[in-house]
Amino acid sequence: MRQPTASTLLIAVLLVAGCGAGPRDAASTATPPAAAPSATTAPTPTGTAGSFNPTDIAWLQLTVAMTERLLPVLDLVPTRTTDPAWRRTASQLAAVQRAQLDRAHRLLVEAAAPTTNPHEGHDMPGMVTPAEMTALRSATGTPFHRLLAGHLRAHLAQSVRVAAAEQQSGVQPAAVALAAAVARNGTADLERLDHLEPA
Repeated sequence: MRQPTASTLLIAVLLVAGCGAGPRDAASTATPPAAAPSATTAPTPTGTAGSFNPTDIAWLQLTVAMTERLLPVLDLVPTRTTDPAWRRTASQLAAVQRAQLDRAHRLLVEAAAPTTNPHEGHDMPGMVTPAEMTALRSATGTPFHRLLAGHLRAHLAQSVRVAAAEQQSGVQPAAVALAAAVARNGTADLERLDHLEPA
């Protein structure tokens, strides 16, 4: 079987696995392989966008798509529960996610990447589907907490996983730094969720 380069494999993990028709649970997505220390991940200079390689772009686009799908879920929390701990957690999560989204958008502009969302309409691991959103909107209290916890865990685990892939094979310093922040914040938020709603 033909062996793909590390860069090609990473982009496949970020895009194909993310958008594929396989299981949506984040834990079912294969852990990205470590990048080989070779020239395959080096960027091709193209003016101001030359410091970004394909993995940087793919990861930033996926991060934007995942975050934009998560924020409406977090926005539901004040209307579906009166629990102060859940409201506080959702507010903190939303603030972090919006800050990360803003940084990702700015980096995509800097990279001169397409402004369209290549993942529009895709139900990727870690994303809430329209049917699941309907279920969330109709639930309150403990049933809502359980649904919300499951979706947040899936999103955060997948975000940490793909951020690790960017850290391994991305080359643009600001993008790699953002990936490190996403992984760090996601891990901390998963621990916070465990105190609210044990897995």
